[in-house]
Amino acid sequence: MSDVGGLFEPAFLKQLDRLVLLTRRSTVGQMQGERRSPRRGSSIEYADFKPYTAGDDFRQIDWNLYARLEKFFLKLFVAEEEITLHLLIDSSASMDWGEPNKLRYAAQLAGAMGYIALGGLDRARVQAFGGNATRLPAQRGRAGVVPLFRFLSQLQGQGPTNLVDACQRYVQTTRVAGPLLLCTDLLTPDWEEALRTLSRRPFEITLMHILAPDELNPPLEGDLKLLDVEGGDGVDVSADLDLLQRYVERLYAWRQEVETFCNARGINYIFVETTLPLDTLLVSVLRERQLLR
Repeated sequence: MSDVGGLFEPAFLKQLDRLVLLTRRSTVGQMQGERRSPRRGSSIEYADFKPYTAGDDFRQIDWNLYARLEKFFLKLFVAEEEITLHLLIDSSASMDWGEPNKLRYAAQLAGAMGYIALGGLDRARVQAFGGNATRLPAQRGRAGVVPLFRFLSQLQGQGPTNLVDACQRYVQTTRVAGPLLLCTDLLTPDWEEALRTLSRRPFEITLMHILAPDELNPPLEGDLKLLDVEGGDGVDVSADLDLLQRYVERLYAWRQEVETFCNARGINYIFVETTLPLDTLLVSVLRERQLLR
């Protein structure tokens, strides 16, 4: 399949075809997919038996078992159900920054995960939040790849980060839970409340904390005025070695704070620098975290 919007090279898509989306929780979908669930259903592989009672479907009687025990038992089958992968992308102005660009990286990550889900006949839906919130309704199967890639390739970063509002709306308007990937730089003071909001629903939340190299080690020197791309007053600084060292230490402490907060709530926290190759993130990091196999 050829890429749409220039997100990936065809060879990379072939790599994605070998990966499978994993979920730790039982899910209830609207159609049967390739996902096995402990819920008893009517797929081709049976998992258990139960005694026959009046009103049961006699077509499910195991006649071989009857021949041995002279009692009627029904086969209980393993249900194969689809899941819905929820992709939330921070498209605020602060994300459209850095080299490599954070928003571009988030779009590619979401595209790769969505492609893997759709390839497994699961569903994928996207919600972008920023100055101009947009969404892609749930897509299913390979036919959804083109709309997914087109949507992600057209994302533009603008406006402030409305993380709490975005999470509240998503929780209120989403009927089916499932794995949820939140891609953001988390540069908002209300990130704790936003994550608490998402945790009120049985999502399997993975926070992809995306930062650019210059945010980790700013190449600053001398007297400067720093401007917030999302608005607000500028800040005058004198960038010397002491200031930059304190910045790095506080940034690291903040990342540790976020990770501790997430661990306490069962949220999978993954820090990503945009220089990390996407294939390394998928094949090594996400497989190690058991999000993919």
